[in-house]
Amino acid sequence: MLQSQLDRYAVVGNPVAHSKSPLVHEAFARATGQRMRYERLEAPLDGFVATVQAFAEANGVGLNVTIPFKLQAFALAREHSVRARSARACNTLAWRDDHWFGDNTDGAGLVCDLTRNLGETIAGRSLLVLGAGGAANGIVADLLAEQPHRLVIANRTHAKAVELAARFERVGPVSAEPLAALSGQQFDIVVNATSLGLGTSVPPGLWPQRLFRPQALAYDLIYADRTTPFLDWARAEGAGRTADGLGMLIEQAAESFYLWRGVRPDTGPVFRLLGAAGRG
Repeated sequence: MLQSQLDRYAVVGNPVAHSKSPLVHEAFARATGQRMRYERLEAPLDGFVATVQAFAEANGVGLNVTIPFKLQAFALAREHSVRARSARACNTLAWRDDHWFGDNTDGAGLVCDLTRNLGETIAGRSLLVLGAGGAANGIVADLLAEQPHRLVIANRTHAKAVELAARFERVGPVSAEPLAALSGQQFDIVVNATSLGLGTSVPPGLWPQRLFRPQALAYDLIYADRTTPFLDWARAEGAGRTADGLGMLIEQAAESFYLWRGVRPDTGPVFRLLGAAGRG
């Protein structure tokens, strides 16, 4: 089979050059005997829909969607999974006949990484999610399903946090609080779901000090080849453990791969391949 005839997949985002998704999915494909190709697509900030349409016209059949296009991906998809409808955001698109089917595997990937790979307990504990955009939308339902004591959402634009919390208040103990109101509160797990991890440092005073209980975990949905600014900040603030989003990337990718190919890959070898074993 010629390379041009292989089923075509990609990760689309902006920026996307740093993405390890091609390495992950190529490893899954080798391990499961799937013949496919996987690439990176950097869409202009104002050109997501056009980029995806061009990809479909060139026989593209599946996409992973990353920052900042998850909300646009939900709007583009004609059909949605239950978890995508719950999140109102998509990180996975699958071409079905004449339209895109949208799914969201972020929450499942995060919970799997937290509980299985990092050995964290969510039930009965206090969680803080920083951010209320597409990334946060994709994880709240799955975190609440683990029955935490409480889940607080805080965002620079407080109204967005209020809107997000209101959507899930019937699912579990979730609330929205202004950033300033976090002062004096402490949490067991703090998740950065903002795009700050792509920057160079945490602006002074952005978040209150001393948010971390002893032995608390700071988790950044962003991953990078070096420690992210959020995790540097968290360590300085006394977080007992830190982890970036590489484990979540691998686990949510396995969910996407299963949606596309009907085969669930073993993630263990990919953790070893990318040096993600033994984090935290």
